[in-house]
Amino acid sequence: MTTLSPNDFVRTNTTVATTPLLPEIRLHLATEVTPLWEATEESLRESNVPPPYWAFAWPGGQAVARLVLDRPDLVAGKSVLDFAAGTGLVGIAAMKAGATRVQSCDIDRFALAAIAVNAELNGVEVKAVSADLVGRDLPGIDVVLAGDVCYEKPMADRVTAWLRGIAATGTLVLLGDPGRAYVPTSGIERIGRYTVPTSLELEDRETRDTTIWRLLPEG
Repeated sequence: MTTLSPNDFVRTNTTVATTPLLPEIRLHLATEVTPLWEATEESLRESNVPPPYWAFAWPGGQAVARLVLDRPDLVAGKSVLDFAAGTGLVGIAAMKAGATRVQSCDIDRFALAAIAVNAELNGVEVKAVSADLVGRDLPGIDVVLAGDVCYEKPMADRVTAWLRGIAATGTLVLLGDPGRAYVPTSGIERIGRYTVPTSLELEDRETRDTTIWRLLPEG
């Protein structure tokens, strides 16, 4: 399964598709007709492939991407970080909305490949960054965009504390959240909301009401 290069692996194990919320952006996604859709965690582990989070357009990311396309003033002319980027969807949307520069960050080598392949597919230039940025300063970044990062408590606490510090420097920090358990309950301001169609293979319902929050310096 991993004899291919990461880029070729992404292309071979996905199909080009769009989501109902974002018909203007095409992505390499796992669907019912691709091998990754039915691959078990065990089979992936045996092939040295981490869980393919990068192969799905999660609702938090979809909502953030839709927001920046609907409100390009949020990113136009600015330097943007797409944090925990997965497919690269959010960063691609930011570039389409007029961002000057986008860095899409993820620690999964297959996500980095997906970001590159998907950016090329959409005719935009996005820099894929392989680094754990949590705890670091982000000089030169005007906007941080993140979707679905509050699904596990340790990660949510760590990321939120870091991003509050980033927000305190004047950077706009937006979180897309479809009602995950560990999203902050204070120190947030609602910027937008979308109903995102979802698959019952991934979620426990057919739509997710997803809110985009501005993260404030103080919780």
